[in-house]
Amino acid sequence: MKSKLNSKVAYEGPEAAAARAWFKAAGLTDHELGAPMVAVVNAWSELAPENYHLRMVGDAVKSGVRTLGGTPLEFNTIHVVDAVVESHEGMRDVLPSRELIADSVEVMVRAHQFDGMVLIPGGDKVVPGMVMAAARLDIPSIVFYSGITGSGKYKDNTIRLEEMWEAVGAFRDGKISAVDLQGFEDNAFPNFGGGASCYTGNTMAMLTEAMGMALPLTSTLTAATPFQIRAAKETGMQIMRLIERGITSLQVMSRGALHNAIRTSVAIGGSTNSVLHMLAIAKEARVELELDDFETIRRSTPYISHLGPSGPYILQQLHDAGGIPAILKELGRLVEGSCLTVTGRTIEENLATVKVVDRAVIRPLSDPIQSTGSIAILKGSLAPEGSVVKCSAVRDEALVFEGEAKVFESMEDALRSIYDGRVDEGSVVVIRYEGPKGGPGMREMLAPTSAIEGMGLGGKVALVTDGRFSGATRGLAIGHVSPEAAVGGPICLIKDGDRIAIDIESRKIDLKVEEDELNRRSKERRLPEPKVSKGYLFRYSKLVQSASQGAVLE
Repeated sequence: MKSKLNSKVAYEGPEAAAARAWFKAAGLTDHELGAPMVAVVNAWSELAPENYHLRMVGDAVKSGVRTLGGTPLEFNTIHVVDAVVESHEGMRDVLPSRELIADSVEVMVRAHQFDGMVLIPGGDKVVPGMVMAAARLDIPSIVFYSGITGSGKYKDNTIRLEEMWEAVGAFRDGKISAVDLQGFEDNAFPNFGGGASCYTGNTMAMLTEAMGMALPLTSTLTAATPFQIRAAKETGMQIMRLIERGITSLQVMSRGALHNAIRTSVAIGGSTNSVLHMLAIAKEARVELELDDFETIRRSTPYISHLGPSGPYILQQLHDAGGIPAILKELGRLVEGSCLTVTGRTIEENLATVKVVDRAVIRPLSDPIQSTGSIAILKGSLAPEGSVVKCSAVRDEALVFEGEAKVFESMEDALRSIYDGRVDEGSVVVIRYEGPKGGPGMREMLAPTSAIEGMGLGGKVALVTDGRFSGATRGLAIGHVSPEAAVGGPICLIKDGDRIAIDIESRKIDLKVEEDELNRRSKERRLPEPKVSKGYLFRYSKLVQSASQGAVLE
């Protein structure tokens, strides 16, 4: 199958003399201009540990491309750093940046008629944004992730990202000193990469490997190591083989491949953000996928790897146990093995010699952590279109929970109340007008959930929002409530003191208020003023769809 783009069409013949002259002014030779041209799309920046080392990784990828006769040309994308903007206005820009990334990659690669591309993402929205672009462009493409981080250590305690946020709550509650808080801060991250646990960027990288868009074992490599550099060179060489064979993204990103990715997510305790991103990727790949499909897959998929933030194991231990290939191997017949991958072989062929090395990290299907997967879709009178919870991160005593609503119109208001001790045990904290439209941008609620854990309220308080959660979130945290408040969803009608019932086992979330009373409140409802009135976020708020559809643009 021929790729839709072709650099020879763009840069051969007398008509392309001016274009070739421009390339030569950038240092390219006639020989390089005559070779297949490969876009190396890099998320390098100086803003975050998952990006800082990517110049080195990009150089290794380019070396691999040149080894097999290609001409690599590198350009960058943006990355809004979740961990840095987590608890302020900047978080509004994070999810919307996914669409900017997808658009910018599409524009650059299509305009310059690249024959193939290697995508080097680092960051929560960069991974899905780049994969969405690969689906749109449908040319030979491989993803090479920026890598993972080991756990930090302070006073013989390991430190992961979620514990860093929870330390703030512990400090506010007087449980640790300012000296210890800084000790955690200074020692949390021992190397580059996207952290040690199933945060969103790491989750999406592993799902990209599970769907066949990355070479086996590359999504769980520790960042900036010789192992990663060698794998980057192999990836650069492999893109040349894909170009030669004409294997394009949509040949890999089939319905079965996307199902394999979702199955992997619920088997390892992946981030709830994966629901948003898989829906968006499916749309770009022209694969029919609905929120209910996640629940169907979850019910038939055991939870077999107890990874952080909800479990004790880190991604380095998963890698050493056999990584994503070993997860797929253990899932066995639940995986659609006939799906093609960027190795040029099928999943089944890739897994022929794979073995699970560590049974503590990857449990057998016959002895799972839970008989069903880690992410549940809840529906009911509070969320008619659905909501999402990482049930593997919820304490057993909180799987069924009923309490009185304590309503907040923003994340900041809720955070202040939690830190000031004004949220009591048994409360359901409701944070609304934080959805894709109402936010706008659907901010993460990691700061409030971490504050709840840090203040000793874990398992005793629920949090419900039309916003979303970080992959580092723990506890009874239900997000993506749809329809959102800004479009008149039931969440906008809740008042302080209303009873909310949550039953994760039955996949239900209900607002226990009589229908007549809700109708009366609906008639009296007044929308708040829009939070933005110009710029990209304003345009985004007008075009973005429901979280139940992946928060894609219309």
